[in-house]
Amino acid sequence: MEFGFSFGTCFKAANPPLLIFTRPKNTYITLRSRNQRFSFRVSAVSYNEFAESALEETRKRVVLEPSPLQERYSSMTGLDGKTQLQMLAFKSPKVRLLRSMTIENETMQVFDFAGFMKPEYDTPIFCANFFTSANMNIVVLDLNPLHQLTDHTNYQDKYYKNIMSIYHKYDEIFPWGGKLTGESIKFFSPLVMWTRFSSSQEKHNALFSAFLEYYQAWLEMTIQVKEEMEPSQVRANREAQHKYLTWRAQKDPGHALLRKLLGEEKAKALLRDFLFNGVDELGTKAFIDYFPEYETEGGTVSDKRSIIGKSFETRPWDSNGRFIG
Repeated sequence: MEFGFSFGTCFKAANPPLLIFTRPKNTYITLRSRNQRFSFRVSAVSYNEFAESALEETRKRVVLEPSPLQERYSSMTGLDGKTQLQMLAFKSPKVRLLRSMTIENETMQVFDFAGFMKPEYDTPIFCANFFTSANMNIVVLDLNPLHQLTDHTNYQDKYYKNIMSIYHKYDEIFPWGGKLTGESIKFFSPLVMWTRFSSSQEKHNALFSAFLEYYQAWLEMTIQVKEEMEPSQVRANREAQHKYLTWRAQKDPGHALLRKLLGEEKAKALLRDFLFNGVDELGTKAFIDYFPEYETEGGTVSDKRSIIGKSFETRPWDSNGRFIG
């Protein structure tokens, strides 16, 4: 998601330099600077355990099958020979793709977990994007609306009205994280947790709790939702998901990191075939078809983060979830 920043800028070493050392079965991270050394416990569970907990919750209520993507994408090693990427992919009778990716090396951890429904269902898209380094955590957790809420108030009432309490449970410990572009805000719901924080045991425990509560709310939606029988609405759902995937595949800030870790060709394949699978299958429209304002004079897609130039430094929804800009 385009948040008005690039993950790549967060990976620079602090001054004085700090190094993180992670141990596979240890939840402690050691920080070293020129003048001091100390340890703190980052989380009671690793990001791999976040994914495993979500899958465990799912298996209690839904029959999961491995996605065909699992055979093609299970693990990768970065060009540095050290960075490890681990991927999981599943499907169910209603869920087109439930997938997870974790990235780990000595200086960072990344977690990207998402759930996409089949076009016969209009359930929101589950979205968890977490980044952890020695001195920074960046978190986006949301049930991204399939249909833009400014145009579909009934959709907001259907899926978000009764679960806003989940957001308010965590809004003090995880305050608004700063600017979001006007373009990207359309893909978020009033439930979105967008925050930055320094590592602490309390906050990482709270993040794990929030992740599971958001996921359980989404999982309940997927179980309760009824199949859409009207062909025109199924087409609308398919195009809405394709528009979302097209935006993410083009403007996701993680592209720069993946390109650095894997090279351009493998990074592009991972984005389009795995992370945002469906961008080449659910529709034929190109990025410019959906977002013509990004077209340059030469007919290419502009690299600019924002064309309209508007950003939101504070949360643009009121306590009831209504957009106030």
